[in-house]
Amino acid sequence: MHTPSIVRRAAFAVIVAAALAATAAPAAAQTLPPYAHSADLSGPRFGLTLLSDGIVEKLAERQLPVDRPYVTQFGWQFERQFFTQDSGVTMVTEWVALLGGLEQGVALPSLSWLVGVRTRDGAEFGVGPNITPVGTALVLATGMTFRSGAFNIPLNVAVVPSKAGSRVSVMTGFSLRNR
Repeated sequence: MHTPSIVRRAAFAVIVAAALAATAAPAAAQTLPPYAHSADLSGPRFGLTLLSDGIVEKLAERQLPVDRPYVTQFGWQFERQFFTQDSGVTMVTEWVALLGGLEQGVALPSLSWLVGVRTRDGAEFGVGPNITPVGTALVLATGMTFRSGAFNIPLNVAVVPSKAGSRVSVMTGFSLRNR
């Protein structure tokens, strides 16, 4: 095969591809969905975390001993809710930064990123990564947000199973709905 034959075949392939693209243009030119509305529901969080024996042992190995198998938690939840006007279900993304164990003289930082859904009535579910001095794990959370005007009060339960053991947290707090 010599060069002019290859050039002709390549040109023919380009013409066929262009013709096919022109006939497929209406399918490719679909309209975009409308812009989503969003709300900032960030606010303080506090609660209690129950620690399995494996978690208590792992903390002691890392020079973070706790006397009791539970720690208080204080922190902030950075939450963004995305929704459409006609939908009853909203998408939620949130970062939760906590500091636990202060009542026992230790500082146990925790950072979680959750992605989830919330119903029109306030029931919610989320999942995402969690990082603590014990290591990384997956957090599963569920709960209910109670509303009164622009005031929101979440009540959540989170379970964090890991190689070292499990943690179960009960958290609450508040937020004011801001745009």
